[in-house]
Amino acid sequence: MDRIRIVGGRPLAGSIPISGAKNATLPLMIASLLTDEILVLENVPRLADVALLQRILGNHGVDVMVGGKRPGDTEYEGQTLHISAKRIVDTTAPYELVAKMRASFWVIAPLIARMGEARVSLPGGCAIGTRPVDLLVMALQRLSAEIEIDRGYVVARAPKGLKGGKIVFPKVTVGGTHTAIMAAALADGVARGAMGADAADVGLTIHPHPTLSESIGMAAEAFEGTLTDLYLPKK
Repeated sequence: MDRIRIVGGRPLAGSIPISGAKNATLPLMIASLLTDEILVLENVPRLADVALLQRILGNHGVDVMVGGKRPGDTEYEGQTLHISAKRIVDTTAPYELVAKMRASFWVIAPLIARMGEARVSLPGGCAIGTRPVDLLVMALQRLSAEIEIDRGYVVARAPKGLKGGKIVFPKVTVGGTHTAIMAAALADGVARGAMGADAADVGLTIHPHPTLSESIGMAAEAFEGTLTDLYLPKK
């Protein structure tokens, strides 16, 4: 059996590079769909999921520029992404892409918020009741989105734009929280929600309304605003 043998009695010294968290990176990349300005993310981890999401965003017309290697960089160093969604050319997220990453379903929020429509495959292409996306859909409906299920796709429409509303989740949902914040960012009015999930990174990227709670886990939050650059925290 393999084992690690540690011999103590010596002082520890040195530094270890730590890249940003994947769970912070993915929703921030998706939030780039909200604006035609360039979103800069630094310290992004070099992971297959990040590369896959670049491809998924590219399907919507998003350009992603990845900063090259710098002197002294290692495989553990974070990278810098410049993401531009200046022109969204497709509001459909097909099954063959969404099936590879469940978090990619979240593109439905910024797409409907900015374009007024979105057609996104259900994860796994199955009925809505058997996969936990019902709370995400509910959040959009609370913001006046019209929702229908068409052959394995969630079709969301808001021809007159999303409207602020009250969103109360029956349980903690990270995906639901991300969806609600991104959709509410471009909604008319202020959306208030009881959620309690950790979505501080997205909340900071979508420049917070003064009434946005700074504490993670607070029950009531209000959010609206625009995008700004952000350095991913080390978690």
